[in-house]
Amino acid sequence: MILEPESDNSGLAPPLPAPAPLPHLGPLGLAFTVLVALIGGFFGIFGAFVGEFQAGGFLLLPILGAPIIEEALKPVGVYLLMVRWPRLILGRVHTGLLAGLAGLTFGLIEALVYVSVYVDDPTDAFITYRFTLPLILHTTCSFLVGLGIVGSVVSWANGENPLPKSSRNLYIAAVAIHATYNTLAMLLAITGVVDFD
Repeated sequence: MILEPESDNSGLAPPLPAPAPLPHLGPLGLAFTVLVALIGGFFGIFGAFVGEFQAGGFLLLPILGAPIIEEALKPVGVYLLMVRWPRLILGRVHTGLLAGLAGLTFGLIEALVYVSVYVDDPTDAFITYRFTLPLILHTTCSFLVGLGIVGSVVSWANGENPLPKSSRNLYIAAVAIHATYNTLAMLLAITGVVDFD
């Protein structure tokens, strides 16, 4: 008597194989990626300053111009890693976290400039504000942009492929959040609802 293997009549597809484990970065590789991301956030602020200065337009610059320029430039270190050392990138969450660190660096430098250069004798409330909400904003928006920094973005930059839709959508979402925040902050300041004097 020949026995036939039992058939699975559940109609379900066979289970997928386990995903390949992520490469191990090691402490030096991790430190290097973090350092490049932080330096990128530092240099990104200078690029944003130049770009915003050249863009002009007093009303639309803080509302729309600054978010477009800043969100593109804050993760410059992550772009560099993706082009120069792609093997050090562990995936989308990794690029998101690295870009978030770059955004935090950008936000800290911006806050320091505001409280030490732009505003004479800032109040404690203004200092607290500059070192809280804007830092959360820059970190969160940069994290979103970083989730969209994938290998095919490099191909797009080289003119080889179209920009991936997910990368485009994440960038647009970050710009929209940033622009909404800037618009609300400006309206609250103009109407006197928020006054740090």
